[in-house]
Parts: sequence; C-alpha cells; structure tokens
Amino acid sequence: MKRRTWILSALGATGALVVGWGVMPARSRLGSPELMLKTEGDVALNGWIKIAKDGAVILAMPRSEMGQGVHTALAMLVAEELDVPLNRVRLEQAGADSIYGNVAMLVASLPFHPLDSEGEHKPTKIKMAEWVVGKLARELGINATGGSSTIADLWDPLRMAAATARASLVQAAATAWKVPANDITLANGLMKHASGKTAHFGEMATGAAGATPQGISTKARQDWKLIGQSTARTDIPSKVTGQAQFGLDVRLPGMLFAAVRMSPVLGGTASSMDTKAALAIAGVEKVVPLDAWGGGTGGLAVVGKSTWHARQGAQAVQVQWPAPGTGAADTTRIQADLLKALNTESGFTFHEQGVPTQAEKSAASRIDALYQAPYLAHATMEPMNCTAQVKDGRVEVWVPTQVPQMARAMAAKVAGVKEDQVTVHVTLLGGGFGRRLEVDFVGQAVQVAMACKGAPVQLSWSREEDMGHDFYRPMHLAKFQASLDDKGEVTSLRIKSAGDAITPRWMARAAPHLSGPIDMPDKTASEGLFDLPYGFASQHMSHVATKSGVPVGFWRSVGHSHNAFFSESFIDELAVATKQDPLTFRMNWLKDAPRYAAVLKLAADKAGWGKPLPAGRAQGIALHESFGSITAQVAEVSLDQGQIRVHRVVCAIDCGTVVNPGTVAQQVESSVIYGLSAALFGKIDIVGGVVQQSNFPSYPLVTLSQAPLVETHIVPSTRHPAGVGEPAVPPVAPAVGNALFALTGKRLRALPLVV
Repeated sequence: MKRRTWILSALGATGALVVGWGVMPARSRLGSPELMLKTEGDVALNGWIKIAKDGAVILAMPRSEMGQGVHTALAMLVAEELDVPLNRVRLEQAGADSIYGNVAMLVASLPFHPLDSEGEHKPTKIKMAEWVVGKLARELGINATGGSSTIADLWDPLRMAAATARASLVQAAATAWKVPANDITLANGLMKHASGKTAHFGEMATGAAGATPQGISTKARQDWKLIGQSTARTDIPSKVTGQAQFGLDVRLPGMLFAAVRMSPVLGGTASSMDTKAALAIAGVEKVVPLDAWGGGTGGLAVVGKSTWHARQGAQAVQVQWPAPGTGAADTTRIQADLLKALNTESGFTFHEQGVPTQAEKSAASRIDALYQAPYLAHATMEPMNCTAQVKDGRVEVWVPTQVPQMARAMAAKVAGVKEDQVTVHVTLLGGGFGRRLEVDFVGQAVQVAMACKGAPVQLSWSREEDMGHDFYRPMHLAKFQASLDDKGEVTSLRIKSAGDAITPRWMARAAPHLSGPIDMPDKTASEGLFDLPYGFASQHMSHVATKSGVPVGFWRSVGHSHNAFFSESFIDELAVATKQDPLTFRMNWLKDAPRYAAVLKLAADKAGWGKPLPAGRAQGIALHESFGSITAQVAEVSLDQGQIRVHRVVCAIDCGTVVNPGTVAQQVESSVIYGLSAALFGKIDIVGGVVQQSNFPSYPLVTLSQAPLVETHIVPSTRHPAGVGEPAVPPVAPAVGNALFALTGKRLRALPLVV
C-alpha cells in the first residue's frame, strides 16, 4: 500500500470508513430508542429511526442542508433498506449524542497519519487518534456538516440502523401472524405474507420495539432499487414555492430585528459611541454594544421593528473606532513575510521519499517556480444571521449552522446557562462553504436577545459586514523545485509552502480546552501537495505554518483549493520542460496509480483532448484528489478583448459508490462555478487591518453569461462513498491556467488569473 493510498483526506483515499478502524463501529452507532424525540403515537426503534402511526418513517437528521442534497441522499439510504417510498421518509433534527457525531470529519482534522508508508499501524499515533476523536465525539458531540463527509460517514451507520428497524418490523409481523419471518416480504412500505396478510409499519411498530431481530444485514448491491438512481431532491419543491425556511425566513410572535455594525479593523471594537441620532429614528428600539465572540470582531447592534429600521439606526450611530495599530494586518506585508518564511524556515515535513538531496546534486538541470494565492471570502448567498430568544432561564436559537452543538455551546456561554438549557433549531442554510463552521454571529444574537428582555430577536449582517468580517481562506505561497537528469527525465520534486494553519485557529475558537497551548502540524495547509499521485522517485513536501493575525477558517475544499493550482500548474510546467503533451506526461507518471489514470483518461476522452478546436481556443487539463475522490477536468478557454472566457469544463470524477448521480452532477457544476469565481476574480486585500472589498462589485462572482458548459462523467465504482461537495473545486484553477498557457505561452503563477 503506497503512501498516496492511505493519507487521510476526508476518509482516506482507500475509501475505508473511518469508523471501521476502531473508533466507533457502525453497530455501536445505532443508539438507544430513547435518543429519538418523543412524539405521541410514534415508536422509536433505535437512535436513528422511528415509525409514525401512519407507517411513515422518521429519520433523525444530524446534518445540515446547504444545497448539497444530503437530506435527500440520507433519506434514500433509509428508504432503500426499508423498501419504503422516499416521500414516506420524514426528517427530524437529531440530538447531540455521540452516535450522531461526524467521525469522518473529526479524523480528517487530525494533523498526523494513522498509518506509515508501508501501510502498517503506528500504535502510538493510532492510540492518540482514537483518543482525540473519541474525546471530541463524546464530550462535544460534534454533529458537523463539512469536509464532504456526510454520506461517507453515515453510509454504514444509517443503513445498519434502517436494516435493524426492518428486521425488527419483520419479526414483529412474524410473531403477530405466527408465520416464519423469512416468508414476509416488504414493498412500498407494506409487509406482506403469501396468506394475504398485510400491514404497514405503523401497525407493527409497537411490537417491533420489543422484538429481538436476528440475522441483521444490509441489502446486497444487486438488490438496490433506489441507491444509484438519479432522484429528484426532496428539498426543491419547498424552495420553489417559498415554503422552505432559511435562517432569514424565521418569524416569531413579537419578533424584533437587529443589524450589526462592526469595527472596520479586524478584531477591534468600539472605543465610544453616540446613540442619540439612532434612537431618534422611528422604529429603532435600542443600541447594544457587541463583544468579539468566537474570535470575531466587536462593535454594536441596533434593534428595531424591522431589519430596515435596524439598519438605518446602525448607520446613524456615531462611533469612534480604534486606529489600526502598527501590527495591523496588511496583505502586502503578509505576502513579504510568507516569502521570507519560505526562504528561511525549514517547516514541518509532511512527506519524504527517496533521496531528494542526492537527486538534486546530480541533476543536469533544475526548474524552479513560485506560486501564490490570496485571501478569499466565503461569500455565501445568505449572509450571517441568527434568531435568539432568552426567556425564563432558557435560550432558544434558530440558526443556519454547520455545527449545531457549537452553536449551542456558544449560546450557553453568552447567556451564562448550562447547555441543556439551550435549544437549537437548525434551518436550511443559504450556503455554507465552511463559513458556518463558525459561531461568532450566534454569540452576537444571544447577547442582543439578552438585552431585549424575553423578546425574540433576528440578528442579521449586511453583505458589507459579511465580506469585511469573514474567517478567510489563508494567503499561501509555495516554492517548487524539480530536478532533471541529462535525458530530461524528472528525478526529484521538492515543494515547500507557507501560510497560516487553519485547524489550530479553528480549534482555539471551537474547543479551546482541547486545542492545546502548542500548534500541531496542520495537514489542511499542505493537503494536495504531500499526497500527489505521480511516481517521482524522490520527493520532499514541507509546510511552514504562520500566524498572520488575520482570522482564517475552512473554505470550500480548504488547502486543496489553492494547492491543486500550485501543483497541477507546475506539473504542466514539467511537461513543457520535457517537451511532452501535458496529458501524456501525466499518464507516464501515473503507471502505478491506475485509478487516477482512468479518471484522467476519461476526462480527456470526453473533452476531445488533442482534437482541433475553434480558432482562438485552447484546452488545459488538471488532476487532483481530495476528500477521497479523484477528479480530472479539461477546461476550454479563449480571450475576448483581453478577458478570460471559459467556454466548457469537462469533469470526470471517481467518488466511490454514488447514492444519487443527479446530485453528483449538481455538486460538480456548483464546484466549478465556485472555483472559477475564485480563479478569475477572488481576492481579499487588507490594509491597516481593514478589508478593502465590500460587496460583489469589488468581489465578483461568475455571472450566468460568463458560466461555462459543465459536463460531468462519473466513474462507476463499488468502493465506499467518498466526498462530492468539494473535490471538483480544486482542479478548476489549474485547468484554466494551463489552458491559458497553451493559448498565450504565458505561465500564470498567481491567483486570481490575470492575462
């Protein structure tokens, strides 16, 4: 087993379920029926499944729906095992028990690898990994939605929970009808026997709760009827009709509305404020100073009878903000500091094989390149918001969040109550992309609600506040050095990158008592560099972790988002230097990686690589693995009066077993547009601690007229499901950049791409 096949990304490239190596086996994640919320007439069969009186199946839902389609996919797993129509599966928000914890995402955050390069266990690291994951899952109950891990994490536990419920129902029917359990069949939510006896699940639920089923097993692949079929998403109709409830749609009796205004300087707060003009505006109720919760920025909130009143009041407050200090964040200085760090610090070695120094000494020639990527904002469609009510010693929040347990912990901390006195309602999310792994806005909402004496308050951010007070994707730089022998063959590859470590900063905000006083190596900063599939004999990949002072967080596909641009652009440089076609060069170095080669070949074939193109167009290719999935893309580009135009992106993806092919295509399309926006336009500049971009005119996104045709081709697979929501983001930038080189002969080594 080679190194590239075991390094953890979301689940590890092997596709093995993380819980399978001993952290939390699938059967141990069934949970007690007591975990399900009690509803009159419903019968819980385990911690995931309960049966309604009318025979409908109710699924405990611990993951957030932010457009990625997981509510449909998870319901499909249950519907498949229970042979019930998909529209008969209803969702109910799950609790905080550790069976709902996202084990895959937690393991993916570990800064070390649980196997060595020969595939053998390292007992001390395994022991530490299990301790960390177990402690987080048990003590925090992190039901996080992120890391493209939802389906991968719940693939076994949910199917096992549904299979157990099925066996219990069948056993109950067999006992009631006095027939062998093997003679009972299930179809369309009904149990049937050849004698003519039939019953829906609700009629056997009570008996099933007391049954002891035998021989529980999930369905064989050849018996699947729903899994693997393109299925209409269950959340779409309510979004079309407007019945879907996002965070900003929450309406409660007596609700007030709050608008925030935060210090322009990141991490700052108000020195003083004059509220007279604001309070004189009709409809404005009060002004509340805001602390810097969750590593965010302080300021103020104005409460009014509507969001409009609140925002007018917020602008009317006369505020004295602190002047930026001498050490205030500045992107020009940070870039210089990163370059200095690359040249003077050794960093942490994430991967080394062969003897790079020896290959470098005997090299006939060398290729060097410096790549860079800027800070990026998340720019979710729905800005940050949270509705909170503090009343009678209890706190209730309605929030679009990826981390409901952390939202609860933040609410409890601000209100000074125990966590079991806080109720969290997770709404639909108008985009997450990692930004809603933070809970700074939850702290603000609870603080304002406390000042409103029992009235519910919906706090929301403007786009400008959202853009200027994000937890940004870090700026990164990377140096590449390749050695070639006298035959022009690559003999070694050395990569050193530098940039802020994300996981330690996030852990300090999310779980400070577990984050520790010393930063551990953060693989999210170097992922996509230390696990390349190409078979160069000698390799060395290291990362210099920095602390810029800029608030940083997880951005869609995290380190892969920029590291793929770095690595796949440089691979193209090597192809040019060795006078080979970019596809041919890659295929030659993928001889020991057939899965990668197959994905790359599929994308190239479907894109017509090497065939004549319309005049003025060129193609670029890129290959990358992230979150357990391998993705290859071919971009077709041209220049229109100096502006980059991407006409077509052909994507091939091997993401293991596919639950809903339609959703995979949707996520690929979403990823391409998101990644393309960053590649062409994305950049956050900071001067004196103040973010310079404020709204979409200064932070553009790809528009409908600029969007390319996106084609998705899924590689058939029987492997464990892997990530889908993020893996198609990383290859976009290098595919476009490589196409631009083919078109212009100019190598672009910095994002965003500018010809």
